[in-house]
Amino acid sequence: MNGDFINALLEIEKDRGISKEIIFDALESALISSYKKNFGASQNAEIEIDKETGKVKVLALKEVVEAIENEYLEIDLYDAKQIDSKYEIGDIVKIEITPRDFGRIAAQTAKQVVMQRIRDAERDVIFDEFINRENEIITGMVQRISKNNVFIDLGKTEGVLPPSEQIEFEEYNQGDRLKLLILEVKKTTKGPQIVLSRSHPNLVKRLFELEVPEINDGIVEIFSISREAGSRTKIAVFSKDPNVDPLGACVGSKGSRVKVIVGELKGEKIDIVIWSKDIEEFIANSLSPSKVVKVIANKDEKSAIVIVPDYQLSLAIGKEGQNARLAARLTNWKIDIKSETQYTEQFEE
Repeated sequence: MNGDFINALLEIEKDRGISKEIIFDALESALISSYKKNFGASQNAEIEIDKETGKVKVLALKEVVEAIENEYLEIDLYDAKQIDSKYEIGDIVKIEITPRDFGRIAAQTAKQVVMQRIRDAERDVIFDEFINRENEIITGMVQRISKNNVFIDLGKTEGVLPPSEQIEFEEYNQGDRLKLLILEVKKTTKGPQIVLSRSHPNLVKRLFELEVPEINDGIVEIFSISREAGSRTKIAVFSKDPNVDPLGACVGSKGSRVKVIVGELKGEKIDIVIWSKDIEEFIANSLSPSKVVKVIANKDEKSAIVIVPDYQLSLAIGKEGQNARLAARLTNWKIDIKSETQYTEQFEE
């Protein structure tokens, strides 16, 4: 190896953000293995690389002893003092034993192992970058689809959108650009695995943070979200500033902000409701777009009876119970919906 090799390492460090010290450490380990494989494993050897010139030395480490029992591992005191008069019993002496042909072997080994360690180090860099971005939103392009898994090009690496995190009935085609939630980052033998989601409720939360400056600035806050991906989402918001309407902020002028989010979610319906400290008011709001006559809350059991006009019963419950189900998740209360007629008859009984 020579100065060109050192310059190449400096370029790798500059361009790829991989410390040359990592490569030197890997190279030393690889060269030790190569030396032992080609020249015998009897000696206790170490590799010394001049980080300015690239010159490689093999050094035998021998302990200073009074009487030699193993010539590969020990040196007597007299011979040690011929090297340096300061050596005493128990000291370790380093003696150069670089084989004549070792430079060629070193170059071959270096090339193979350095490339592998570069790949490993790049994977570590990617892992470190993405592990701190869990629960963030990212834009990627559909690269390929295999066994129902959608692989997303994220620039430096690839993410996977597994079937469990896909939106039901949403089609994914090569070249499609999508916004996704970074759900989990795992370390595997093949490098970092970045698990993405299109169906997680936090994707909706992050989309609102992107589109609504008042949420990003902390003036309007999201209290809770309940979602049935691909169909409907309910989001409860409130404002810390009495002069800011949280509903208007989220909807935007002529619905511009919420339209962008609905478009990104391929037409998923979004109900934005106002959170209130008054649980009865919050439950009533959560059943939007249905009108509510009265809410009777049992705070001990966190359950409520909600009375709605007769003609609003099916709207309040929703198709296959979806509206009621999402409202219950949004409020974290058990909700029993009754029409005025049903409640009156039950009350009379």
